[in-house]
Amino acid sequence: MKLTKYEKARIIGARALQLSMGAPLLLKLGKSELTGLNYNPIKIAMLEFEKGILPITIKRPMP
Repeated sequence: MKLTKYEKARIIGARALQLSMGAPLLLKLGKSELTGLNYNPIKIAMLEFEKGILPITIKRPMP
Protein backbone atom coordinates (compact mmCIF):
# COMPACT_ATOMS: atom_id res chain seq x y z
CA MET A 1 0.00 0.00 0.00
CA LYS A 2 1.35 3.41 -0.95
CA LEU A 3 1.22 6.02 1.80
CA THR A 4 0.61 9.70 1.27
CA LYS A 5 3.14 12.20 2.56
CA TYR A 6 0.70 13.11 5.33
CA GLU A 7 0.35 9.52 6.49
CA LYS A 8 4.11 9.06 6.41
CA ALA A 9 4.61 12.24 8.46
CA ARG A 10 1.98 11.12 10.98
CA ILE A 11 3.58 7.68 11.42
CA ILE A 12 7.11 9.07 11.81
CA GLY A 13 5.88 11.76 14.20
CA ALA A 14 3.98 9.28 16.36
CA ARG A 15 6.98 6.94 16.54
CA ALA A 16 9.36 9.81 17.32
CA LEU A 17 7.09 10.82 20.20
CA GLN A 18 7.14 7.25 21.50
CA LEU A 19 10.94 7.18 21.31
CA SER A 20 11.28 10.51 23.09
CA MET A 21 9.07 9.20 25.89
CA GLY A 22 11.37 6.20 26.43
CA ALA A 23 10.03 3.46 24.16
CA PRO A 24 12.59 0.79 23.21
CA LEU A 25 14.28 0.94 19.82
CA LEU A 26 13.13 -1.59 17.23
CA LEU A 27 16.48 -1.39 15.41
CA LYS A 28 19.77 -2.74 16.66
CA LEU A 29 21.90 0.41 16.61
CA GLY A 30 25.39 0.65 18.02
CA LYS A 31 26.71 3.47 20.15
CA SER A 32 28.56 5.00 17.18
CA GLU A 33 25.42 4.96 15.02
CA LEU A 34 23.38 6.64 17.75
CA THR A 35 25.98 9.34 18.25
CA GLY A 36 26.06 9.83 14.46
CA LEU A 37 22.31 10.45 14.61
CA ASN A 38 22.79 12.67 17.69
CA TYR A 39 20.17 10.52 19.46
CA ASN A 40 17.53 12.36 17.38
CA PRO A 41 14.20 10.50 17.75
CA ILE A 42 12.91 11.77 14.39
CA LYS A 43 15.92 10.40 12.51
CA ILE A 44 15.67 7.08 14.37
CA ALA A 45 11.93 6.89 13.55
CA MET A 46 12.70 7.59 9.89
CA LEU A 47 15.23 4.74 9.85
CA GLU A 48 12.69 2.39 11.41
CA PHE A 49 10.08 3.49 8.86
CA GLU A 50 12.45 2.93 5.92
CA LYS A 51 13.30 -0.56 7.19
CA GLY A 52 9.57 -1.35 7.41
CA ILE A 53 9.61 -2.60 10.99
CA LEU A 54 7.13 -0.19 12.56
CA PRO A 55 4.03 -1.88 14.00
CA ILE A 56 1.84 1.11 13.08
CA THR A 57 -0.95 0.75 10.51
CA ILE A 58 -3.19 3.22 8.73
CA LYS A 59 -6.96 2.84 8.56
CA ARG A 60 -8.54 4.62 5.63
CA PRO A 61 -12.30 5.18 5.51
CA MET A 62 -13.81 3.54 2.46
CA PRO A 63 -16.58 5.34 0.58
